[in-house]
Amino acid sequence: MTKIFNLFDFSQKVNYKTEVLAGLTVALALIPEAVAFAMIAGLSPLTGLYAAFVMGLVTSIFGGRPGMISGATGAVAVVIVALSISHGPEYIFATVILAGLIQIMAGVLRLGKLIRLVPHSVIFGFVNGLAIIIFMSQLDQFKTINAAGELEWMTGNPLYILLGLVFITILIIWGLPKLTKVFPSSLAAILVVFGIVLLLGIDTKTVGDIASIKGGFPPFHIPMVPFSWETLSIIFPFAAIMAGVGLIESLLTLNIIDEITETRGSGNKECVAQGSANILSGFFSGMGGCAMLGQSLINVASGARARLSGIVASIMLLVFIMFGADIIEKLPMAALTGVMIMVAVGTFEWASLRTFRRMPKSDVFVMVMVTLITIFLHNLALAVLVGVIISALVFAWDNAKRIRARKRVDENGVKHYDIYGPLFFGSVHAFNDKFDILDDPQEVVIDFSESRIVDMSGIEAVNKLTERYLKQGKKLHLRHLSNDCRTLLNNADALIEVNILEDPTYKVAVDKV
Repeated sequence: MTKIFNLFDFSQKVNYKTEVLAGLTVALALIPEAVAFAMIAGLSPLTGLYAAFVMGLVTSIFGGRPGMISGATGAVAVVIVALSISHGPEYIFATVILAGLIQIMAGVLRLGKLIRLVPHSVIFGFVNGLAIIIFMSQLDQFKTINAAGELEWMTGNPLYILLGLVFITILIIWGLPKLTKVFPSSLAAILVVFGIVLLLGIDTKTVGDIASIKGGFPPFHIPMVPFSWETLSIIFPFAAIMAGVGLIESLLTLNIIDEITETRGSGNKECVAQGSANILSGFFSGMGGCAMLGQSLINVASGARARLSGIVASIMLLVFIMFGADIIEKLPMAALTGVMIMVAVGTFEWASLRTFRRMPKSDVFVMVMVTLITIFLHNLALAVLVGVIISALVFAWDNAKRIRARKRVDENGVKHYDIYGPLFFGSVHAFNDKFDILDDPQEVVIDFSESRIVDMSGIEAVNKLTERYLKQGKKLHLRHLSNDCRTLLNNADALIEVNILEDPTYKVAVDKV
């Protein structure tokens, strides 16, 4: 019972009016997005709307980040479009369910913490790329279908009317917060533009011109696919990619909302919630999805900080589908276009442009690369993966150059090598070059007090070094090694000096069979 009461954040102070109004704003903004993404995936518009309802409701209640909005997304649509074309919606529903199971498994295994490995430069690139995608997707609203059934740019009065309404929307969103923050500026802009169009009878593009959103409660439906190994072999690759893309986008969005609200969400809890939502989405005729950065930013910018706004958004979306379709379909697309343009402007990390000269060139390269991959390939998982790999290689290269050795011979004729910097696969070659085995005296000391053996490559380098000294008949002392290092070293003939008070206690990364 305690958990049920906490669903609406009764344990903390909640501004219910702000939460409800923010949820209503998000619900209106969700409609064209969900319809567009469903059509990209080659599915019925209601498939995207049902996914937005189920995903939003489940993750708002059980997710790891209050205030974050989930629904049908373009990232997921791009993944499943090939399967939709080749096998149809039933296989999509089965794929969504399997992807949900994979995401739950990731949460149970506590893999959500892996998002910490994503560098800030990658997050900048991801956010900037997504902002540009959001902006570019709004340009389609300035196109119309000609007599030949092809899209072309608007001209004349229809274009001027659309531009004027979009400008009014942007002006209200920009200006209203300077006067008052009592009412969400995005919702105010939508209502004002809606009122202008209705009162003046302006002929402009509406939500109904895209597709009908009228429907009933999402029907429970078990995917009609053969329960066989062949079916699994078809849907598993799509499910795995969808699960990965969904979690990456969700966890990155969670981090961004964390920074904005100066609070901390739970990545592992969000993984489980996203997985559960996708499973229910598959059983209730939805295309699945993940966290939506644009709608989450609308929600947070409207003042929402609790779970209630996401719950209201989902329920209101369902109300629109079941009872308010006739009214919502008259909503001018200019208002929603203006809202999303402002979301794109607010999403873009303008500060990242000002730090170009101060950031390392490698970070700038990573940020630009991730942005370009996000824009042109619409593959967020690939963009983030490439960014992480490049950042990891640059980090390894920089640390490989930090290994150094201070050499000295004491009064007893013993040569000392004091090692500084990490010893790992990237620095092994430089480490080996530090030693002059043939010309060294009969007794040598290698001190690792200012170094750290990171992986098995480092252990193997020390092993081979001891072998080379032993072949020359020279006595080698190894000082300040961790207990883990001493266990893994094979050459027992080397004298390993143990000092319990001074020796480090770190572990070496090694694959154990």
